[in-house]
Amino acid sequence: MRLLIYGSRSFATTVADLVRDCGHEVAAMVDDVHARVGVIGDLASVPDEFQDCGIVLGIGYRDLPGRWKAWQRMRATGRPTPTLVHPRAYVASTAHIEPGCLVMAGAIVDRAARLGAAVVVWPGACINHDCVVESNCFISPNATVCGHAPVSYTHLDVYKRQELGRSRARSSAQARLRAAGS
Repeated sequence: MRLLIYGSRSFATTVADLVRDCGHEVAAMVDDVHARVGVIGDLASVPDEFQDCGIVLGIGYRDLPGRWKAWQRMRATGRPTPTLVHPRAYVASTAHIEPGCLVMAGAIVDRAARLGAAVVVWPGACINHDCVVESNCFISPNATVCGHAPVSYTHLDVYKRQELGRSRARSSAQARLRAAGS
């Protein structure tokens, strides 16, 4: 299948390698923000010669909400959004993988695991039995998600807010100590 890659920065080049490793052809890159060599334009103005192409998401994790919006724009085009599983990855026959997932070399998606749309499982990561990885998550290289564990990027946002809150509380406590000592 000929595939467009939506995105053109560092992660998109990794996706291009995966596309080729899976036996597909990289037709071109599409990018709404960054114009550069190899980019044929933005998603809304893909030339007619590429109308037969599917599309994969090549936008990384720096802005997960923005990445999800890009995924929704991709889906709205009606183009195929295939899941790509590297030939050296293992996906159990009872695993459920939604469209747009990228499963890299050496990754394992075990029995009854569920991956939401546009999930990226990096090389060597292991998603154990009965896990649910919600849409738009990245599982880091060599990470292990134990059985029955839920993963979502909203969990990550909650963690960041908790850490920010703890950091602010420490700063306030330190300021009170400094004020009391003067």
